[in-house]
Amino acid sequence: MAGPEPRSTATVSWIIAGWASGRRGRLGAVPKVKRYAAGRARVLGLATRGTTAPNRLRRVDRWLTAVHGDLLCTAAAPPLVVDLGYGASPVTTVELHARLREVRPDVEVVGVEIDQERVDAAAGAVRDGLAFRRGGFELAGLRPLVVRAFNVLRQYEEQPALEAWTALQGRLAPGGLLVEGTCDEIGRLATWVALDADAPWTLTLAAHLPSLERPSDLAERLPKALIHHNVPGQPVHALLTALDDAWERAAAHSVFGPRARWVAACAALEWPEADASRSRLGELTVPWACVAPVVEARRSSGVTVPRAPR
Repeated sequence: MAGPEPRSTATVSWIIAGWASGRRGRLGAVPKVKRYAAGRARVLGLATRGTTAPNRLRRVDRWLTAVHGDLLCTAAAPPLVVDLGYGASPVTTVELHARLREVRPDVEVVGVEIDQERVDAAAGAVRDGLAFRRGGFELAGLRPLVVRAFNVLRQYEEQPALEAWTALQGRLAPGGLLVEGTCDEIGRLATWVALDADAPWTLTLAAHLPSLERPSDLAERLPKALIHHNVPGQPVHALLTALDDAWERAAAHSVFGPRARWVAACAALEWPEADASRSRLGELTVPWACVAPVVEARRSSGVTVPRAPR
């Protein structure tokens, strides 16, 4: 697998300046969590812990530009993309802007944060096509074509997280895409769900293969909608178990490196409609219907949860 993408000069300069300034919004700083009363400003949600790091979201960004780049390229007007809950530092929003501009030069990216101190701290990163606003699940009143919401819903209980899905889906522009997921602190393990305005469509697993011991290591980074359902009898548990088994059977491929072993494991995986086309990048995508929890439809969230495949 290729190493981390080189950072742009502007990104590196911004990071260095942030560290040198000693501002409360510098990398690694975690402002206090605030709860905003409805009477002050109509923002929905709670501030995240705020932790972030450069290149942490490179896997989902790479997937977004490759798999859904056409969505951006074919938009009639300059597409609007929202990065929700970027944290105490806007570095990953700056990186998203740079990566998306490689496929659509006039894309507009807005980082949305519920904590005004974080919005203020991001002022130095503002540039052509990149801005920051205070807001929550209402997306500061914007209607973007794409929303990236990473490491935002882990602090919520499952039902409020599903309700947040519905709120975000309702803010999408026609034909829009919501990408909601979780990754570890340096982005080596990541999972995400792709949703349109009506329903979730796919779950993607992505890993830094040289450091991966077993595919089921990804379980601790499952999205909130799935993480509590990783138990026997649930489809997502069956998927990770099957992938672990395939990984063990592909052990002989380890002589050619972890990438060859992952590719072989994904190719041998017996799972309905699993998409291993990007397995060389450490990814595997499956339809949401194949991993959705086996429970009743959640009427309040508007998300229908189908049963596991046979």
